[in-house]
Amino acid sequence: MSSASPTLSLPGDPPGGRRAAWVWGIGVAVYFVAIIFRTSLGVAGLDAADRFDVNASALSTFSILQLLVYAGMQIPVGLMVDRLGTKKVLTIGVVLFTVGQLGFALSPSYGTALASRALLGCGDAMTFISVLRLGARWFPARRGPLIGQVAALFGMAGNLVSTLLIARALHGLGWTTTFVGSSMAGVVVLVLLLLFLKDHPEGHEPPPAEHAGAAYVRKQIAASWREPGTRLGMWVHFTTQFPAMVFLLLWGMPFLVEAQGLSRGTAGELLTLVVLSNMVVGLVYGQIIARHHAARAPLALGTVALTALLWASTIFYPGDHAPMWLLITLCVVLGACGPASMIGFDFGRPANPPERQGTASGIVNMGGFVASMTTLFAVGVLLDATGDNYRVAFASVFVLEALGVVQILRLHSRATHRERDHHVVSRVEAVHVPA
Repeated sequence: MSSASPTLSLPGDPPGGRRAAWVWGIGVAVYFVAIIFRTSLGVAGLDAADRFDVNASALSTFSILQLLVYAGMQIPVGLMVDRLGTKKVLTIGVVLFTVGQLGFALSPSYGTALASRALLGCGDAMTFISVLRLGARWFPARRGPLIGQVAALFGMAGNLVSTLLIARALHGLGWTTTFVGSSMAGVVVLVLLLLFLKDHPEGHEPPPAEHAGAAYVRKQIAASWREPGTRLGMWVHFTTQFPAMVFLLLWGMPFLVEAQGLSRGTAGELLTLVVLSNMVVGLVYGQIIARHHAARAPLALGTVALTALLWASTIFYPGDHAPMWLLITLCVVLGACGPASMIGFDFGRPANPPERQGTASGIVNMGGFVASMTTLFAVGVLLDATGDNYRVAFASVFVLEALGVVQILRLHSRATHRERDHHVVSRVEAVHVPA
């Protein structure tokens, strides 16, 4: 099997084209808005602390709760996508994250604000898996890796909107006006979604699936989990995503300001560099994997190795502060973590039939967010226990990376052999399908 032609264009493969790009673009717009809402707290942390009169620990609970809800929703959302279809799940997601953002804008207390962020996280959890499913239904399978990376790129563009626009709006317009105004973006994408989005092109309806309550749920989860490609994808996502997520979501700014002595402005520019690097690397990784499927594991493991090297070089640099060139290099490399995590879906996708794509994607997507949530908590505990020793606290990253690498190496051979068998069966079936 040539690595340059990893997938076959079988009968029934969606044709793609302008119509597919338009429909998929609506789904991506929903994900884009979800990311703006998800990351808006990152630029409003100080304002939130003043508004709700809370300390740093209480403030970090916003992020941890949001990730907890997101991670916990992944398998249920995958099952919902498989059972209800993309349009219905995205509609529910948009309503939830828009109400959550609006509630956050108007919350009079810390408790109601926390509940609003949980609601937002629940709606956010329904977007990315749905967009992946939408791309698989509208585009040929060979476009899968690039389509996934481009969707993630638009998500990072949403992060930039939070950094550049919402931060300025908070300064100029105030809390309520900024968050109420941003929530209107949810209303706009909801209208587009209801009017124009369709689950699949005509003539490409998925085969009917049996939905027998709890028995169906157990069957879907068990069948997806039995596939080595699903488990490999989950561990790839687990191992690659979390260092950048932890850095961007909570601990990057304190580390750069308190441990490295940078100003808030300079630290903010370095965090923006992570986002920009993510967008560029995502396009490169997508193109490479679309052309050379065998590059998936080397790219994932190479990203993990390079991230660990730069992370160690920075936190253990002999001196009070790491030099600026090293911090810049670290942020550029952290930008590759998100695109590398998308490779997990490229292992899970070919391992499962269309009727299990949502469930499998949910299992894969859960990996990175569980790792992120675990590390966010571990870093906070270690900082408190060591008197804000970032070297000790940030070294906890290596434990999860080592665990993930062991699992990737253990599952890779089994998953690729299984995938090769699927391709052989597909070829045989294609030969017997009449033109």
